[in-house]
Amino acid sequence: MTAWSPASWRDKPAKQLPAYPDEIALKKAESTLAQMPPLVFAGEARNLKAHLADVCAGKAFLLQGGDCAESFAEFGAPKIRDSFRVLLQMAIVMTFSGAIPVVKVGRMAGQFAKPRSEDSETRDGVTLPSYRGDIINGFEFTPAARIPDPQRMIQAYNQSAATLNLLRAFASGGYADLHRVNNWSLDFIKDSPLYDRYNHIAQQISQALDFMAACGVTGETVPIIRETDFYTSHEALLLPYEEALTRIDSTTGDPYACSAHMLWIGARTNQTEGAQVEYVRGIKNPLGLKCPPNLDTDTLLRLIDTLNPENEPGRLTLIARMGHDQVESKLPPLVRAVQREGRNVVWSCDPMHGNTIKSATGYKTRKFDHVLGEVRGFFNVHRAEGTHAGGIHLELTGQNVTECTGGAQHITDENLSDRYRTHCDPRLNATQGLEMAFLLADELRDMRNTRKQAAVAAE
Repeated sequence: MTAWSPASWRDKPAKQLPAYPDEIALKKAESTLAQMPPLVFAGEARNLKAHLADVCAGKAFLLQGGDCAESFAEFGAPKIRDSFRVLLQMAIVMTFSGAIPVVKVGRMAGQFAKPRSEDSETRDGVTLPSYRGDIINGFEFTPAARIPDPQRMIQAYNQSAATLNLLRAFASGGYADLHRVNNWSLDFIKDSPLYDRYNHIAQQISQALDFMAACGVTGETVPIIRETDFYTSHEALLLPYEEALTRIDSTTGDPYACSAHMLWIGARTNQTEGAQVEYVRGIKNPLGLKCPPNLDTDTLLRLIDTLNPENEPGRLTLIARMGHDQVESKLPPLVRAVQREGRNVVWSCDPMHGNTIKSATGYKTRKFDHVLGEVRGFFNVHRAEGTHAGGIHLELTGQNVTECTGGAQHITDENLSDRYRTHCDPRLNATQGLEMAFLLADELRDMRNTRKQAAVAAE
């Protein structure tokens, strides 16, 4: 391979990048970002890689979730808190019922850019550039809003810094204390039939904590009881922003993307000779790679060799996004090829992006049954192949939105307009996220029992 630098992506074909009309303003914004402190630290990224190595070995499970695209207008502490606690709630269900550690990674503090199918959109005979996320241009359908503005990168950086500051406080300042497990439920979940099931788990955890305290095991003696590890991630899409926030770790001399702990390559920018792949291959962060149904085994293996040439466990997560009706036919050849070649990867399931449809009422939506169906199919494949179903990648929010139909709340096409707030893709709400967590817990428990039975049979 050619020599790598944070700027070597500029010599490669680039997709999904905006055309900034003011090159001087772009360079000024890049220069400003290059002087800013890192948002995350290399040691944190290494810690995440170590946790993902446990996932790779079948000893843990990855929960990755958050907004489709963060926005400037909806930024605020309550929104961050609600997204954080719905992920905590899901993780505790999976950890307790599935009896497996859960690695928590948010699509937060940097998930501002979105790939688009078309460079422009037309409404009522007016054609304007597509909205590509708040870090690039505005959501409003006006000529001024849709002009890519490099100063938006500065605003995205500042919002990410504030988000990370709050997330770190929540994770280590007592909010994540297991004694607060009853307080993590959002008010509207209490009207859901899932609440009683969650409350039963919370009571069992409280009883276990009381027993442990009687034995001298408390949050003061064992910090994991009162705090948690929480990491951030986003798609490696807007490369000027990523390059400007690349730093050399003073302890190892290695380059790290300091915009997030983990970056992933999307299905639209996974070209082996493309600019996005070129950028991430040189950084030492954990990486993700979206795997769509049209990805062939040879291309996947070339991408794995490019992104993880040392075959390091925890370095690379393969995020399958096949669709509920294709996962059990398209995923097995990829799993077999990776297993046959001895590649160390985490397999994760994105059941959102392959199941997007347009409702009868004109809204972009996802049927919750289809989302659950892809998750079940993902586990079926790994169960059949004898591999570890290692993670889930969800677009969700702690808000009481009505964007995906179905679930315990029985959201219909007619309900979508009630609280449809996303700027891009439809998200699961907190109730649907909790329902997903119980399904995952059941699958993880079955997977554990199958392994136990296999181990006994082998003896």
